[in-house]
Amino acid sequence: MPQASFIAPVVGREAELARLSEVLRGARAGEARAVLLAGDAGVGKTRLLDEAGKRAAEAGMTVLVGHCVDLGDVGLPYLPFTEVLGVLAADERFSAAVAAHPVAERLLGSGTGAVRDVDGRLRLFEGIAGLLAEVADVAPLLLVLEDLHWADQSSRDLLRFLLGRGVLRRRLAVFASYRADDLHRRHPLRPLLAELIRLPAVERLELRPLPDPDVARLVRALERRPLPEATVRRIVERAEGNAFYAEELLAATDTGSGGVPSGLADVLLIRFEQLSDTAQQVLRTAAVAGRRVEHDLLREAVGLPEEELESALREAVGRQLLVAGGDDTYSFRHALAREAVYADLLPGERARLHGAFARLLAGRGHRAESAAERAHHYRESHDLAEALAASLEAADHAQRVGAPAEEHRHLEAALDLWSAVPSEARPAAAGAGRVTLTLRASAAAAHAGELHRAVSLTRSALTQLGQDADSELAARVRYTLAGNLLSVDSLTAAFAYSSEALAMIPEEPPSRTWVWAAATHAMAARHVGENETAVRVARRALSVAEELRVTDAQADLLISLAVFDGGGRRGPEGRERLLRARELARGSGNAAVELRALFNLAMGCYESGALAECLPWLTEGLDRARRAGLMSSPYPLEMRYLRLLVLQVLGRWDECVEAAAADAEVLPAAGGYTVGPALCVTLARGDRTAAPRARALLEGPFDWMATLVAGIVLTDDAALRHDPEEAVRWVHATVAALTDEAGTRPDVAVRLAALALSAVADRAAEARLGGDDTGARRWTGTADELVALARDIAGHGQDGNPQGPEGRAWLARAEAEGLRAVSGPDAAAWARAVEAFGYGDVYERARCRLRYAEALVAAGRREEAAAEARLVRETADRLAAAPLRAQVDALVRRARLADAPPGGDRAGLLTAREQDVLRLLALGRSNRQIGEELFISGKTASVHVSNILAKLGASSRGEAVAVAYREGLITPEPSAS
Repeated sequence: MPQASFIAPVVGREAELARLSEVLRGARAGEARAVLLAGDAGVGKTRLLDEAGKRAAEAGMTVLVGHCVDLGDVGLPYLPFTEVLGVLAADERFSAAVAAHPVAERLLGSGTGAVRDVDGRLRLFEGIAGLLAEVADVAPLLLVLEDLHWADQSSRDLLRFLLGRGVLRRRLAVFASYRADDLHRRHPLRPLLAELIRLPAVERLELRPLPDPDVARLVRALERRPLPEATVRRIVERAEGNAFYAEELLAATDTGSGGVPSGLADVLLIRFEQLSDTAQQVLRTAAVAGRRVEHDLLREAVGLPEEELESALREAVGRQLLVAGGDDTYSFRHALAREAVYADLLPGERARLHGAFARLLAGRGHRAESAAERAHHYRESHDLAEALAASLEAADHAQRVGAPAEEHRHLEAALDLWSAVPSEARPAAAGAGRVTLTLRASAAAAHAGELHRAVSLTRSALTQLGQDADSELAARVRYTLAGNLLSVDSLTAAFAYSSEALAMIPEEPPSRTWVWAAATHAMAARHVGENETAVRVARRALSVAEELRVTDAQADLLISLAVFDGGGRRGPEGRERLLRARELARGSGNAAVELRALFNLAMGCYESGALAECLPWLTEGLDRARRAGLMSSPYPLEMRYLRLLVLQVLGRWDECVEAAAADAEVLPAAGGYTVGPALCVTLARGDRTAAPRARALLEGPFDWMATLVAGIVLTDDAALRHDPEEAVRWVHATVAALTDEAGTRPDVAVRLAALALSAVADRAAEARLGGDDTGARRWTGTADELVALARDIAGHGQDGNPQGPEGRAWLARAEAEGLRAVSGPDAAAWARAVEAFGYGDVYERARCRLRYAEALVAAGRREEAAAEARLVRETADRLAAAPLRAQVDALVRRARLADAPPGGDRAGLLTAREQDVLRLLALGRSNRQIGEELFISGKTASVHVSNILAKLGASSRGEAVAVAYREGLITPEPSAS
């Protein structure tokens, strides 16, 4: 968990921080301003002010901070200013200024006399104003006042005087924060804020809740270890943009508690406990209703006269615990506040209120949209029979509106209740039995992307079958289990269960159950290498499906034959089968089979190198999935991945990253791998967060696609860091994990081998240049092994056929890297690699061009090398691939391919020490880490960083590194692709 000394990073506040920095620059130039910083408790006001204060101090400003404290009705007068004056009195730089204004010393307890009359109060205010003015003359001043909502009357009056009487004509900035959610209608700070905001030199800056992506960034930055996406998503959902809540929820992730952390609950209940007894009663009742409750329903449940209810609601809204909606509803301002109030209820009180809401909702008629609410309230009030009926009704409604995740949740709730409800009390709709209900739940789980849960549910259905179970039902359970096992890559088990299912149902007379059992068995046979069996069973099942006119099964079998019969989905016969399958599935209304057809049509285009033709099929498929409510099921998830992959390969990187960010907000846990292409973009742009995000994909149950994505990113990351040992380890680990139970190795092995060969060839070349014959032989041997792996996979592939344009391109690169490892750069080999990637992969073609340019330099063909280098530079700039730009610039300088280095004379702007700091900055080091490595203080390192930013005209550390890469100010190690 985060260390106690760890300072939370400033995330998602770039615009606000830029505005405060602008005010600070104005103050240093004599254009003083005050900023009133508003925001809810925990939203990040203090952290933002700390960062602004740090920047002010680094720029040579004096920073004085005064805190207001909640002392109830007996607040100490002038408390924040007393704190500020204490700091000034202890600073020798300002001793003359403090001595020149003795009236101010009264606040420090060292002066004589008290401030009792109006004249004495005015002299005090003028004295403090004069003191601050003189301090600002010595050095520009930032005065920070935190938590104004707790300020005493005297402090508020003094602040009014300072801001209204000319102190802002000095080199001074005032930042004052307050909690917007504490300002009820009668709060004494309200009139002052209204008055101050009218002053020309005063502005209000509102700190709104962080967007979800920024909360996710914050959570990952706070936790040193990679976090599962599901954990991050859950924290983001519950924190609702509040940084403090996110930190507290993160700290509680190891406790196993699903409720509100106790420390956070105490904070949330403070405002609740300040309400009247009647308002507390109303809030407790509203908490049982949920996040949102209708006024009429709340009135009937709480049982108060309308006048008393409205008074209590007005109090709760005024204290900003409830928010009034435009549709005569009330909702808790934050979900965690509702959770805290709900958890504070006594068990009997909770059950009684749930029962009241259940009866009230039932009295309004059994509306489908209220079934989920009724089920929840009946269950919590322990009326289990009614809860079961309402859960099944809610599941039916979710199925009708295309919401598989909700359908799954309600069916699981029904299964939990099943054994607790006597058979005679179960609704007639549940008469089909527990096994059928469990199968339905497994289908809903699969459609919602919960693939491992679908497997568990189907296994549960299998154990529930009795010895005298109907053979068709027993077969259905087994082939459903087989299909679910295929989706989680448990191939041998899937084949075993599909074999059992097919054996349970006779082929004659023809039946729909046999057709689907055969369709599943064909797929399972294919996955375990039983290709002849797969084709034979699929062809026979197709003829039976046609005879019975089971059109969705016909479509499914046509897809299988298109994939593994004849020339596969790349060939014309396969494409024709897929098009026919798409029409049959559409006509039958089976959206899942239609999605399978559309995905394979897109994959056929991709594998044949027709990248642009992929996108229309993917667009159609995702639109169909959206209309069917199946966006989280396996094929739409693979479509999302393929869409990002096509955008990445075509060089449409910004679109790729934006689409991945949009997808991340709605993906199920099983869909984490779909961001893989965006991680590749992130890595290629020099962002080292790609590697830990890729490692996080490997947590949890084994997932074939997540393993593939992680393997690509981590192998390339190791190669870019010039670590051949780690790169080769990732190749072997990934290939081993993805090799199926029949011994078939994955197609991606060609790409992995080529990526690792880049670092291996670098190390072999270094060993030869250094006269290390043993090292050279070792790395040459490793290169030979990797090239052999690439050749073998590219020639056979997972489907037994040679790979398409993509596989051939990666093989060409692997061959060229292998030659570079053994004998040095070979221009002809790299020319072939450049040509091979011409099918459409913009970035990889540029990486091969860089190697080609190096080989041309070695061959003395300098003009050709310069031309290739220019093309690489253009691509790198268009893609914002800073590391690639740095590599080509280094080659241009090293080989003198241009008259002047790309950085012009800007490198001379940086001192030797700043060059050292810049190098560490590029490696992602913090100021503290830079200081430790260079044996200087963290503060000195911070000053160097500020100087670098100023000299490069950069507004952030990341931008400075990008500028440095682009202009050749950082000389990388020997180039690697």
